[in-house]
Amino acid sequence: MEWLADPSQWFAFAVLLLLEIVLGIDNIIFISVLTNKLPIEKREKVRRLGLTLAMVMRILLVMGISWVIGLTEPVFTAFEKAISWKDLILVVGGLFLLAKSTMEIHHSVEDGGHEEKEVKLSANMTGIIIQILMLDLVFSVDSVITAVGMVKFVSMMVAVIIISVAVMMFTSKYIADFIEKHPTFKMLALSFLMLIGMSLVGEGLHFHIPKGYLYFAISFSLIVEVLNTKVRKKHQKSMLLRAPAVSKD
Repeated sequence: MEWLADPSQWFAFAVLLLLEIVLGIDNIIFISVLTNKLPIEKREKVRRLGLTLAMVMRILLVMGISWVIGLTEPVFTAFEKAISWKDLILVVGGLFLLAKSTMEIHHSVEDGGHEEKEVKLSANMTGIIIQILMLDLVFSVDSVITAVGMVKFVSMMVAVIIISVAVMMFTSKYIADFIEKHPTFKMLALSFLMLIGMSLVGEGLHFHIPKGYLYFAISFSLIVEVLNTKVRKKHQKSMLLRAPAVSKD
């Protein structure tokens, strides 16, 4: 823990923590969409379990840094590109995210409210946890490799992981509730997941897409939808005020 006494390392700690929290948004959205299919009394438990398992997985990966770094070594060559285990994990994870997001959009649009209630009651808790773990592995490998490239202290990485997961646990319920109450934001969240899935596939195939572009697109879309929501509420309020009073006679 010698980095605590070195002010020059505090900035690196702050930057890495901010990066982990921002990258964790993807994870929170995915977990929120999945757990909202469960009965209300089980959602918080599964969210916390999923994030706890993500934290444990990342800490274990940090402890095995040499193995994680080895994931970046080429395994075979395809189309004149060297493919590593990390690339394969990103591609498989991205395809999984694309498929899952497409299925969720299909259920939201085609099934409607009546069948959605049945899905919530029949949702398999174990299956949802397994899906969370699968995507946690993808995000964890990418996150830990990024952390290894930024700092050299294992204890700093562990501290960042614990704090960032604590922040995600605190905010996950609010995000999940917001997505559940606002269907348009749920569709937007699923679209974000598709965008992230495509980014993971591209990165795994060595087509680098700067994260800044993705987060700008996400932020811009959110701002537009927030403005649309305010306009709709204002319009509804205006319609109520204009509605003629119903006579009691």
